[in-house]
Amino acid sequence: MLLGKSAMTGALGGLLFGFDTAVIAGATHPLTQQYGLSSWALGITVSIALWGTVAGAMGSGELGQKIGSRSALRIMAVLYVISALGCALAPSWTLFLVFRFIGGIGIGGSSVLGPVYIAELAPAKWRGRLVGLFQINIVIGILLAYLSNAVISQFHLGLIEWRVELGVAFVPALFFLLLLLSVPQSSRWLVTQNRIDEALLTLTAMGSPDSQAEVDAIIESLKEDGGEKVPLFDKRHSLPIFLAITIGMFNQLTGINAILYYLNDIFATAGFGTMSANVQAVAIGLANLLATLLGISLIDKLGRKTLLLIGAVGCGVCLAGVAVLFHVGTHQGLLLPLLVGFIVSFAISQGAVIWVYLSEVFPTAVRSKGQGLGSSTHWVMNGLITLLFPVVARYSKPLPFAFFAVMMVVQFVTVWVAYPETKGLSLEMLQHKLKEGRGAAA
Repeated sequence: MLLGKSAMTGALGGLLFGFDTAVIAGATHPLTQQYGLSSWALGITVSIALWGTVAGAMGSGELGQKIGSRSALRIMAVLYVISALGCALAPSWTLFLVFRFIGGIGIGGSSVLGPVYIAELAPAKWRGRLVGLFQINIVIGILLAYLSNAVISQFHLGLIEWRVELGVAFVPALFFLLLLLSVPQSSRWLVTQNRIDEALLTLTAMGSPDSQAEVDAIIESLKEDGGEKVPLFDKRHSLPIFLAITIGMFNQLTGINAILYYLNDIFATAGFGTMSANVQAVAIGLANLLATLLGISLIDKLGRKTLLLIGAVGCGVCLAGVAVLFHVGTHQGLLLPLLVGFIVSFAISQGAVIWVYLSEVFPTAVRSKGQGLGSSTHWVMNGLITLLFPVVARYSKPLPFAFFAVMMVVQFVTVWVAYPETKGLSLEMLQHKLKEGRGAAA
């Protein structure tokens, strides 16, 4: 079925997103040794891709609005290919940073364009689960990165080991590019370009029971929102903008990516050896995948807001536990279960919800731009936290985890008070709900 193929293709960008962001965990130690990196230099090395994601997220919304999310995703796939080869073959630390930055642009662009592409294709009753495929692929990518690192480490490749670990991403990147050559543009984007006949054909191919009625609803929604040239920063979009910025911030204020990037170092600090740290990382990656599958199965049943509230409590408790563990300096055996509990809590809530929610709350005319705003906020916070994490942790091991735990309390209150529920509504119906101001108490 074309809908399934198109959704899976858009979601495959998430697999590359997850793999590229997590694979660096296995390379932090050899990179530090090879280039004699300080704590600050290591932070730059890990976070440089994240500053690329900021550029990719900020620019891809406008790009997707102009040429369509499918066409823009093809550009991101090319960047993934260039980055994988460049990092594997980079002759110096400086060029390594350049190619990691290029890969970051691809990641940031995919985080905007993949969910938008899927959301604009999916019927309302399946939208949460189909857009959730993007997050499932992210955690599959993370798990594959940890597993790949563990397997490659068995071959004892010495100085080229980290190059092989990073170069493996070339294969899925090329596959992603080839798949994007065989899927259609989204019907909603085609309508914004006044390509009505193509939109009707796409909807029919996707299995729509009434293509003409769907096109009419999209046209009416565009008229009500002022047409396709309405600016993003307009007062009518104040609630979606608030939601996009805060969900992007809170996603990273859990500490999720800092923990994933420095996972091997966290275990090493607690006294685990390199091989043990790799195995522990695979266990956490597997828990992440299983919990994400659970979250995606619940997202259209329990709703987005309920999952966010549950996850804030679980993440906060586990993060506080890790902070206490590092403070007292004993019971290191509890580190793995606490981190698994944190990952599970994150995966069923923030992990499952963020890309779905961002793809829903903005109207069609500014959806790609709005997704770019939320994604940019997410990546800016990610970059700052990743840059500062090794420095702060060197000063005080428990402090980062205590900070993240406090942020989960702030998130719980914010979601409880201000976030609308979006499950079960078409994108056009949801805009009516947000405009009428009925959402925040839902």
